[in-house]
Amino acid sequence: MIRLTHIIIAALLLTMPQGVAGGNSHRNGNRGVNIKGNSDGRMIVISSEHLRCDDTLLVFSPSGKEKARDLPVLFLLHGWSGNYTDWSRNKDLQKLADLNGFRIICPDGFYDSWYVDNADPGKMQWRKFFWEELWPEADRMFGLNADRTFIDGLSMGGHGAMNIFLDRPDLFRGAGSMSGVLDLRSSGGSRERIAEILGGRDITDEVCTRQSAINRLDRIALFCPSSAAAKAAAENAADNSADNSAAGPDSATTGKDAGKKLLVVTCGQQDTRFFEAAKDFVEKCTELNIRHISMFSPARHRWPYWCWVIDQHLNWFRQEICGEGIGEGER
Repeated sequence: MIRLTHIIIAALLLTMPQGVAGGNSHRNGNRGVNIKGNSDGRMIVISSEHLRCDDTLLVFSPSGKEKARDLPVLFLLHGWSGNYTDWSRNKDLQKLADLNGFRIICPDGFYDSWYVDNADPGKMQWRKFFWEELWPEADRMFGLNADRTFIDGLSMGGHGAMNIFLDRPDLFRGAGSMSGVLDLRSSGGSRERIAEILGGRDITDEVCTRQSAINRLDRIALFCPSSAAAKAAAENAADNSADNSAAGPDSATTGKDAGKKLLVVTCGQQDTRFFEAAKDFVEKCTELNIRHISMFSPARHRWPYWCWVIDQHLNWFRQEICGEGIGEGER
């Protein structure tokens, strides 16, 4: 299914501040994959059938643990009009990986894929790419443990992260959204483009509203039924069966039940386009008794905010896998 044409660990361009030194190389005997070097900041290029093009990823591993398996993993998605270098050009991801002990994987969501499958099967199928090509390859290379795997993103990437998590919440420990488009009706100037990608007449069409993360939260109970939200979600489970979500890989390494999943939602209070949707998303999490952390601070839809708040997200994810939780315990 997947053809991994080349994996390069090399000196990154000046536009990528996390430079990489060269090193030894070896060939993967099973797949004929060339791997060069052993430093951080791997550049991985996947030739994808579902995307009809290559997808480039940057991978940052904790220093000295580049070959380690079963590390905590964070898939980190960029926003609209961005690419796989966005995060590393604005934030020291190597320092972030070292500080929190996470392997950070930054795929390319392209200019405006919205991390969905295009209604036209001849065009980009990003969600199928994630589940049928990217996820299996990441699992083969790094070993993905559902209890130590998270996905997060900003703006368009917040929409993508929450929706990918909600495709198969049993394969993640949690997910995050920074200024995310959690209700597609709030997508402003992208409304017509999103409707076109999803095959709807307009953004209020049912085919589009089904892809809003706020309308898919009951899938946590569908895949992780031993939760307080399960009964409330059961009535809606059938309605969610055709919502553009890939089924995800079969896996014996499933995570904890819905009561142990963690969602993190943050947004700037001056983010006039997405703040209200973030508050509505948090309110629905509360109604469904889904564990979540929400934090709203006086900020706009800008990189200074995302570079600051990603530190908070990683700290909460780290505390979660270390068993520190989010303050629910009793003394």
